[in-house]
Amino acid sequence: MTGLINEMVENEKVVQAFSYEDEAESRFDAINEELVDAEFRATFFSSLTNPSTRLINNMVYAGVGIVGAIGAVRGIITVGQLTCLLGYATQFAKPFNEISGVMTELTSALASCSRVFELLDEEPETDGDFELCDTSDSGETSGKTISGETSDATISCASGGVNFDDVCFSYTADKKLIEHLNLDVKPGQRIAIVGPTGSGKSTLINLLMRFYDIDSGCISMDGKDINTITKESIRSHYGMVLQETWLKSGTIRENIAYGYPEATDEEIENAAKLTHADRFIKRLPDGYDTFLSEDGGNLSAGQKQLLCITRVMLKLPPMLILDEATSSIDTRTEQRIQRAFGKMMKDRTSFVVAHRLSTIKESDVILVMKDGAVIEQGTHDELLEMKGFYYELFNSQFSS
Repeated sequence: MTGLINEMVENEKVVQAFSYEDEAESRFDAINEELVDAEFRATFFSSLTNPSTRLINNMVYAGVGIVGAIGAVRGIITVGQLTCLLGYATQFAKPFNEISGVMTELTSALASCSRVFELLDEEPETDGDFELCDTSDSGETSGKTISGETSDATISCASGGVNFDDVCFSYTADKKLIEHLNLDVKPGQRIAIVGPTGSGKSTLINLLMRFYDIDSGCISMDGKDINTITKESIRSHYGMVLQETWLKSGTIRENIAYGYPEATDEEIENAAKLTHADRFIKRLPDGYDTFLSEDGGNLSAGQKQLLCITRVMLKLPPMLILDEATSSIDTRTEQRIQRAFGKMMKDRTSFVVAHRLSTIKESDVILVMKDGAVIEQGTHDELLEMKGFYYELFNSQFSS
């Protein structure tokens, strides 16, 4: 029931837009009725436990008293011995009465423990078997498997070289996605990734950041297998701007400095000026100290995306990932940000996922993906001359 409430409240605008209020209320009533029934049965049976235990114990006490009284009358035991037996019967029954009194809490605690231990028993992501790739000049992959290894190496300053060597990956074993992908990215290159929905563009980004580990093959950064590098070290060299924005509860200043907490106020404001976020920030009541509600709820989608771009602009990592980073921004502001991106991408390896092909014409290499495979690769002019899949995509957007 709590999950349903959270889901409906978080997406209140969608619920109202599709007039789903009555259906949501019906679902709530149905779940609430189930909860009432379950609570009633649980309370009823737990309430029976303690009285039942006390009844049995009192019957035992009465039985001891009757049998003892008959024995005392016949001279088998004394009255003092009978008194002791009745005292022992009371002491024997007392723990059972107390246990039955907390039986409800005990049952609830056991149910909670099972869920806690289910979480604790999950295997950490860094554990398991993986193959180390040979990053020597021969370029061949060694088939050496290290069992139970954990990533412990770090990279202090990445130059931006990335290599995919026969990489295969799928979210589920029965549905193949990326198969035998080979890619060699030189430091400072701008790589654009295009293709239809579901072709594997975002998956490629997830593999770069080690949000998922590959099934086979090798991904290396500056010649080092990323399976041997800590995830923190890998991700510290990337700056990522996604289509889906995320802001934490806090001031605008805190959100911009999220990836670079030690940044000065001047650095934060300079980064905001580069992305043109400074304009709307200064119009807010408290400027950079304006407090944002959960997920920036009091800002527009475009303003939230500008803050996410500013966050990366402030950090200036050696490698950038832009996944439809300007999808919620107006065309005029987008043109200005593209110029800022151009300056930021200089001498930095960049991976740009784009549906609007006009934004990636100047890329050094364009990867055209379809069904998890790179089917075409080259510059904008080279791909147009090939008159293949990219040619069709480009003409579908810009044909007269």
